[in-house]
Amino acid sequence: VLGYLWSLLEPLLMLSILYLVFSNLMKYPVEHYPLFLLMGIILWSFFTRATTASLSCIRFKPSLIKKVYFPRDILVIANCTTAFLMSLFESVVFVVFMAIFRIPLSLNVLYLPVIIFLFYLLVLGVSLALAPLNVFYQDMQYIWALVLQVGFFATPVIYPLSVFPQDLKQLLSYNPLAQIIFLARDTTLYAKAPGADQFAFVVVSSVILLAAGYTIFFRLEPRLAEEL
Repeated sequence: VLGYLWSLLEPLLMLSILYLVFSNLMKYPVEHYPLFLLMGIILWSFFTRATTASLSCIRFKPSLIKKVYFPRDILVIANCTTAFLMSLFESVVFVVFMAIFRIPLSLNVLYLPVIIFLFYLLVLGVSLALAPLNVFYQDMQYIWALVLQVGFFATPVIYPLSVFPQDLKQLLSYNPLAQIIFLARDTTLYAKAPGADQFAFVVVSSVILLAAGYTIFFRLEPRLAEEL
C-alpha cells in the first residue's frame, strides 16, 4: 500500500529509535548527531540490502540459470544497482534534514559522488563473492546474517570512533566500510576534505574487493548450473 514510502519510513524509524537511545541515554558528544546517525544508517542499509539480495539472486533462479545463457554477473549488478537507487531515494530525507538544521555545504561535498562510487564498487565486490558461494555453501546466508549483526557495531554507524580505546580504534580504522562512512560524514556535515592516506586506503580497498569478488565469481560460474 505504501510503495516507495517504505524506503523513507525504514530509515526514519531506525533513526528515531537509535537517536532516542544514543542521544538521550548514552549522550554521545557528536555535533549534528541526528544527521551523523542518519548518514550511517543510509550507507549501512545500502550495504546490507545489496549483499543480502545478492545471496539469493542466483540460488533462487535455477530455471533461468540452467536454460538461458547470459553473463550471470548481471544479476548481481542489477541487485546492487536497485539497492543503490533505493538509497538515493532515502537520501532525500537526509537533504531535508540538512535544510532543517541549516547546515551549510562546502566545496568538499564534491568529493561525495566519488566516495559513493567507491562504496558501490566495494559493495559490488562483496556481492559478487557471496552470490555463487551461497549456491555451493547454503549456510552462507546464515553466516552472512551474523556477520552483518557484528559488522553493524564494528562499523561506527551509531557512535563516533572516539568512544573506543586507542588499540581498538586503530583496529577499526582498517575497516574500509567504516572509512567510507567517515569520509561521507566529514565532507557533508563537517566541511572537511578527505585525508590523502584515508582516501587512498578506500580506493585501494574498493578495487581489491571488486577484483576479489569477480575472481571468485568467475571461478565458480562455470559450475553454477550443474550445482543448481
